[in-house]
Amino acid sequence: MPEALPAHGAIVLAAGAAGRFGRAKQLLQLEGETLAHRASRLALATLPIDALVVVGADADTVFRSVRDLAVRRVDCADWRTGMSASLRAGVGALRPECAGALIVLCDQPALDAAHLERLVSAWRAHPQRAVASAYAGRRGVPALLPRAWFVDFERSRGDRGARDLLAQRAEEVTAVMNERLAWDVDSERDWPS
Repeated sequence: MPEALPAHGAIVLAAGAAGRFGRAKQLLQLEGETLAHRASRLALATLPIDALVVVGADADTVFRSVRDLAVRRVDCADWRTGMSASLRAGVGALRPECAGALIVLCDQPALDAAHLERLVSAWRAHPQRAVASAYAGRRGVPALLPRAWFVDFERSRGDRGARDLLAQRAEEVTAVMNERLAWDVDSERDWPS
């Protein structure tokens, strides 16, 4: 009997207030779909055994935009303290049988399901390692992190996300190139009107 593939969970981080952008990026529309819905739909395409959306600012509105999808809502009470709080809330809420967590952001409009599938496939080949997207000369999210790394988020504070952890543990990371992901939405000039 073949060995079962390791199972992953998906965490869509949608808690931030988008201070630099000036309005909720999660609710921007791309081809008739909010960015939060798009990120959640793409994450679900990888067939995770658990999927959740971490909400904070505009929590009810953001979650309403994804309520037709098979995702669980996780409220991050201390979302104002930065991305580390959202990551802690997400990994803390994942079902224990998840051997890894696929971390997805809402502000990468160039992300597609094929890239997420490549991340999952690379991780399943070596589930003790992390697999990260590589673009603009660095490794970042989306990324699939092994459960053994979750404890690192307990110590993380402020606006420090997975990218910092990927840099600290670079020798344990497999990179999957996708230069299109360098386009993220940080300010109004990054978003086509």
